[in-house]
Amino acid sequence: MRTLSTAGNGKTDQALRRSYLYVPSSSDRMLDKSLSTPSDIIIYDLEDSVPPSLHDKDSARQRLSTFLSRTPEHKLPHPERIAVRLNDITTPFFENDISEILKSPFVRTLVLPKIHSARDLHHVSRAVRISRARTSTSFPIRIIASVESARSAWNLGEIASWASEYGPDVGGKLGALLFAAEDYCADTSVVRTPSRLELLYVRSQIATAAKAFGLDAIDMVCVNYKDLNYLKDECEDGRRLGFNGKQAIHPTQVDTIHSTFVPTEKEILRAAKILHQMEVAHSSQKGAFGLEMEGGGKEMIDAPMLKQAENIIRVAKAAGLEIPGVG
Repeated sequence: MRTLSTAGNGKTDQALRRSYLYVPSSSDRMLDKSLSTPSDIIIYDLEDSVPPSLHDKDSARQRLSTFLSRTPEHKLPHPERIAVRLNDITTPFFENDISEILKSPFVRTLVLPKIHSARDLHHVSRAVRISRARTSTSFPIRIIASVESARSAWNLGEIASWASEYGPDVGGKLGALLFAAEDYCADTSVVRTPSRLELLYVRSQIATAAKAFGLDAIDMVCVNYKDLNYLKDECEDGRRLGFNGKQAIHPTQVDTIHSTFVPTEKEILRAAKILHQMEVAHSSQKGAFGLEMEGGGKEMIDAPMLKQAENIIRVAKAAGLEIPGVG
């Protein structure tokens, strides 16, 4: 079992994973277009975007396998940006999906739909081990567990704390929790509204469970893909709840997601001031200080706020944003 994270958000790498763009593997045109997308992560989809017939599923799987093997390596996205969403473990397609896809040395991340419990992840891990035994690759497989049901939400603790019985290098390592809002609503009879208030509880649960075990938290798809103002509002909402990034179903959503899941100029300036003034306070053997607030007054800054400021500066640097000099 994975241990609780005690080091902030448990992050040691600097890669930003803000956007997760779905690309239907049933379309050669969409596969080719994926080569130019700026999305942080590209999820080549074998599940919902592919019709459910055996012929269509087999055709999409083979199309993706051919795309990954025949596209020149220098044209493919970096392997850290490539993910594949498989069909879920209860379908007749899962075993062929994972066996075929893990033949590619460029696939480092698997998105697993309909993960209801740790038992489901154990099933995935055994399949990863068997498939990897047939190849010469040695890098660990990152697993993203999709939360799609009442059972998933009920079992969030055991899902988030899961670790492979074979070890991460052989059986894969859980890297993120992803919220599939429409599947969740279908399972729970929750009625979707533009306010999203009906999903506040479960989204908060997912973000908290992810952070408790050092995982990324990936927010729901904004199905209204043409209204970028609504998308921005939904992104801001997700970031406030603690999500690291968001799923996208259309390339036009990516830029808005990227620009929202990073600190604002005002947040960066405040964080830089906190880091500088805390350094001054520490040199005077003080553990806290008062930060001047806009409009007057002072805000007491101590260790927890210092940690928040450090996280903001870390993300800003990873995004290539300017850090102002303060003194």
